[in-house]
Amino acid sequence: MARQKTTNTPDLSTLLTPQTPIMVAVEHAILRGHEWSHAAAPVAEQIAVRLAGVITMDLIHAGQRLLEKDISEVLHVSRAPVREALRILERERLVEFQARRGAIVTEPDAKDLRDIYVVRSALYTIFLRQLMEHRPADVDAVFEKHMPRIAKAAEQQDVDVYTLESFLLNIALLDLSENRLISDLLASISLRTLRYVRLGLAADPDRIATAIESWRALQRAVARRDNDKVLQMATNRINASRDAAVRAIVTPPPAPVSRKTASAPARSQPSKPSRKTSAPRA
Repeated sequence: MARQKTTNTPDLSTLLTPQTPIMVAVEHAILRGHEWSHAAAPVAEQIAVRLAGVITMDLIHAGQRLLEKDISEVLHVSRAPVREALRILERERLVEFQARRGAIVTEPDAKDLRDIYVVRSALYTIFLRQLMEHRPADVDAVFEKHMPRIAKAAEQQDVDVYTLESFLLNIALLDLSENRLISDLLASISLRTLRYVRLGLAADPDRIATAIESWRALQRAVARRDNDKVLQMATNRINASRDAAVRAIVTPPPAPVSRKTASAPARSQPSKPSRKTSAPRA
């Protein structure tokens, strides 16, 4: 008898699709600090970073179940490394294990995201203050390298490239830190929120213009060695990212409009205010 399909499971063929630059960046972020390259990484880590990439691109959605058997069949591997890979994703807070359901892609609500950003803001303030006190020239160099790429993506209003380049700048700053605990925690938080940051920008691409200006203001403060302004601008950026991420999960995506509906003549009826419900935007 054929196995009955479990409900709310993703199309795992996405694991076999070509990787996007964001997916590659996510993989490198998870593997950062290890002495082996991606090609030489253990099988479990390779599976984990591939899953993390498709989760970040929202090809596997929040709330969906990840079954060991299905993943092992798609990737042609045994279930043991898949099980270990899911535990790696649990450590990164990309999945959680629930009784009788197994591994579930994390689905934070607005309060969860706000709590995450409280921690991110506190850690980032400590981290950035240390960098500005001990390695300001290196911080300058990171901005000089990455800002032209961010600016180009902003000019083109390319959401994926802008998200990628902003993420890479943050990871480059984390690599400067001598406090490994803080940098690892911040990297994990960045991975956890990246999909929602991306979806928030996709929902409102015009926000990129404001975001690039905040990057430039931060760069100017770094160049002036105005540490108080650096921390203020960084906090403002984190708060703006938090607000966009929260909007992404509480605002439902617009319903698709069929050609028939789109071409139909408008009716003379008073419009009704839209009602917002909780839905995913990262």
